[in-house]
Amino acid sequence: MNETLNQARAELLEPADLESTALEKTLGEMMSHQIDEGEIFFQRHRAEGWSLEDSKVKAGSFSNMQGIGVRAISGEKTGFAFADELSPKSLHKAAQAARSIARSGGDRSVNAFDSRSATSRYTSSDPVMSLSEDQKVELLNRMDRFARSIDNRVDQVQISVNASKDTCFVCSSDGTLQADIRPLIVFSISVIATQGDRREMGNGGCGGRFDLGWLLDSGAAEEQTREAVRMALQNLDAVDTPAAEMPVVLGPGWPGVLLHEAVGHGLEGDFNRKGTSKFSGRMGQKVASDACTVIDDGTLADRRGSLTVDDEGTPTQQTVLIENGVLCGYMQDKLNARLMGTSKTGNGRRESYRHLPMPRMTNTFMLAGEYEPEEIIATIDKGVYATTFSGGSVDITSGSFVFAATEAYLIENGKIANPIRGATLIGDGIDVMNNISMVANDFQMDRGIGTCGKDGQTVPVGVGQPTLKIDRLRVGGTQT
Repeated sequence: MNETLNQARAELLEPADLESTALEKTLGEMMSHQIDEGEIFFQRHRAEGWSLEDSKVKAGSFSNMQGIGVRAISGEKTGFAFADELSPKSLHKAAQAARSIARSGGDRSVNAFDSRSATSRYTSSDPVMSLSEDQKVELLNRMDRFARSIDNRVDQVQISVNASKDTCFVCSSDGTLQADIRPLIVFSISVIATQGDRREMGNGGCGGRFDLGWLLDSGAAEEQTREAVRMALQNLDAVDTPAAEMPVVLGPGWPGVLLHEAVGHGLEGDFNRKGTSKFSGRMGQKVASDACTVIDDGTLADRRGSLTVDDEGTPTQQTVLIENGVLCGYMQDKLNARLMGTSKTGNGRRESYRHLPMPRMTNTFMLAGEYEPEEIIATIDKGVYATTFSGGSVDITSGSFVFAATEAYLIENGKIANPIRGATLIGDGIDVMNNISMVANDFQMDRGIGTCGKDGQTVPVGVGQPTLKIDRLRVGGTQT
């Protein structure tokens, strides 16, 4: 980690003539103006994207963003300012603005910086530079040709490849001095298949904290291209979804996004401190069936939602949120942990230096159970098996959610039957968790494509779960 710290200093601080003494001086000035805690966050974000449509590479983009975010905290009050320039002058102005907003506490001192090592969770290489431009263009063209070669019903193909490198450096008056260098890549493909007058779509994608060579070396790009074509062709035979309350089986991996929305947000510390979550005040109580153990873990190697340290410089960890149905933890940043009298969990995240950190999920998932997936399907006479979702929404206060499935099937007489289209799942987070009766042994994480939105900020996240059975869930469709 010290190597990472030195590299981050070289990229961010040294070109801007910012030394540790300048940071200490700025924090000291903030703390002498009735501030409880001061924090300085530096970031440089480099990103590149390429896209293909109609068998032509139609767009290529490159961006380079850098700046400083300064936060001053007094009690529950927060002052925040940012600057788009890395310089002593910009730092001083931002610190003045932040502390003027937050004044109300007593004078505080600045603790000595502690730069102890945190275990790195991924490579520090730059994915933007990992392949040449010609190699990136050839990757897009090759996957386009491959998709069209699988079946002559493939009519349209859209592909994108994105890579970024984030260099972050954070110091605060509590002695935090940490840095992180975060690579991130995403491969995405959308396919439209045509049969007569019918057109259906299939999607695939993958990613993580790798360089772009991983897409080639692992075969992941080919695998997801094949998956997108398979889904589009399958949807050509889909029948309308019956609308009714019925048992629903969720497949492994990406369907964990339902868990993320329906339960995960409600377990973030700020909502519970303010009493706006349906889980507020329920610590130690049953909130799910005995089959459910839910974890948030930012330490998983190379995963999209993983972080060596969060955006406040706290090392990430594994946090058990629900254990055998009992609520036993919330995800916390520094501020909400202090105000709630509990420990921070490494979940303080922000979209960029222009944003305040808040409690956010990293990789959130449900642990495996004891059943074979086939055993679960066999228990259902009539129901739905959903394997892929396009997204959804949740009301934190009520816990109600709506999700749209992009790949789902009828279950009839204990077997998976026809594919269906237009399926939506509608329910309440706690009700759903209490209606999970069977959990399989086939745990998977998602493919590395998840992005989470909260209060106007988006961050990369991971989700996962095994196959599981929800005894009763409202399914919206086109048949009654």
